[in-house]
Amino acid sequence: MHIAVIGNGIVGTCIGAYLQRDGHAVTFVDPLEAGEATSYGNAGSISPSSALPVGLPGMWRKVPGWLADPLGPLTIRPSYFPRVLPWLLRFLRHSSREEVLRLARALHGLLTPVFESYEPLLQRAGASGLLERNGCLYVYSGRDAYEKARWGLDIRRSLGADLREIAEAELVAMEPDLKGRFRFGVLAAANGTMLDPSALTKAIFARAIEDGAALRRARARSVVAAGGRVTSPELENGQPVGWDGVVVASGAWSGPLAEALGVRVPLETQRGYHVTVASSNLGLRHTVTAPEHSVFATPMRMGLRLAGTVEFAGLSAPPNWARADALLAIGRDMFPHLDTRETTRWMGHRPCLPDSLPVIGPAPRLANAWLAFGHGHLGMCLASTTGREVANLVAGRVPQVDLAPFAATRFG
Repeated sequence: MHIAVIGNGIVGTCIGAYLQRDGHAVTFVDPLEAGEATSYGNAGSISPSSALPVGLPGMWRKVPGWLADPLGPLTIRPSYFPRVLPWLLRFLRHSSREEVLRLARALHGLLTPVFESYEPLLQRAGASGLLERNGCLYVYSGRDAYEKARWGLDIRRSLGADLREIAEAELVAMEPDLKGRFRFGVLAAANGTMLDPSALTKAIFARAIEDGAALRRARARSVVAAGGRVTSPELENGQPVGWDGVVVASGAWSGPLAEALGVRVPLETQRGYHVTVASSNLGLRHTVTAPEHSVFATPMRMGLRLAGTVEFAGLSAPPNWARADALLAIGRDMFPHLDTRETTRWMGHRPCLPDSLPVIGPAPRLANAWLAFGHGHLGMCLASTTGREVANLVAGRVPQVDLAPFAATRFG
C-alpha cells in the first residue's frame, strides 16, 4: 500500500522506516525537517528500565510547593491553568498504587525491545554509532533520598530491571566529576545514550527517502473519512497526496487529526527545556539523572545536555527562557568546575496523556487509519518499537507487544 505518515519526528520516522521494510510506499507529511521539533531536544537517555508512569502515589502533596517556585520542576502559566486543570485531575487519578503497577507493566512491554527494534533501522541508515549501551546513573544526595524513591525503583526491579545500588566511593570512582555532590547512586547498566537525537532521527529519515519515501512539506490540518475509510488529507498548502492509508504520528499536534478520525483524547503538551554546554570539560561516561532536581545530564557529541522539568502553557505561548537558565544553574551546582562559557537553549513540546501511555493502534471504525502519538517523556525510548508494532498492524500481523493498554478508545 501507499501509506501517508503524518509527522517526521522520531516516532513517525521509525514508523515510515518499518513500513518500508514490509514493502509499502511511504509519504511523510510534515512542515519541518525531520528531527527538528521535539525529537531535536530529547535528553538522549534510552532506558528500557524506565517503566514508571510520571504520576506516582503521593505526588499531589508536592504539587503546591512546585507551583510556588516559578523555576521549579513543574510550572503552569496562570492564563493556562483553567484549560489544563481537567487534564491534571485525570492525571492524579492515574497515580494510585494499583494504577501505577498496571501502567508500569504496559510500558515495560513496549520499552523492553527498544535496542532490538532500533537495530535494523540504524544498521540500514549506517547510524549505529549514534546509540551507545553505556548505562545510566541515578544519583542522590544521600541514602535517605534514595529510600524515598525506592518504591518506584523496586517496581522496576520486579519487572526485570537490573538496578544496582552504588555507594559513594564506587560512585566517585565511576564518575569522578560527581565527587562531593552526590553520596549514593543506582546503576542501570542496560540503559543507553543517544549521542545526538536529532542526527539519529535525520539519519533514519534520510535512509527512508533514499529508499523511495516521499515528503510533502506541509502541515496536515485535517483528514477526511467516509464509508469506513480515510479518503483524503487536508493540507494547509492544498498539495494533493494519493494514499491507501494514513498514520497520525505528529506528536503534540495530533489531537485535531485524531478527532477528525473519530477519536477524542486528552492530549496535552508538557513543554520541556534544555541547555547544551558546548565546551563541556567533564569526563562523564554515563547519562546522569538527578531525581531530586528533575534533571538529566547527558554527554553528547555536541557537549553536555542538561534537560528536564515540565511547563504547561500550550502550543503557542513563547518560551520562558528563565526555565532553561535554571537548568544551567543546576548543572553548575552538580558540576562546579563545568565550563559554561558557550551554551545553547531549547524548548519543545512533549505530547502527553494523563496516564503516561501513548496511543498506538487502529483508528476505531476506519479500515485504513492508525494512530501513534502521546509518547510523553519517552519518545526516543518508545519510537522504534512503536514503528515495528504499527507495521505489524498495517500488515495484519499479530503485534509482538500487547497493545490493548494503548488503545485510543480507553478514554471513552
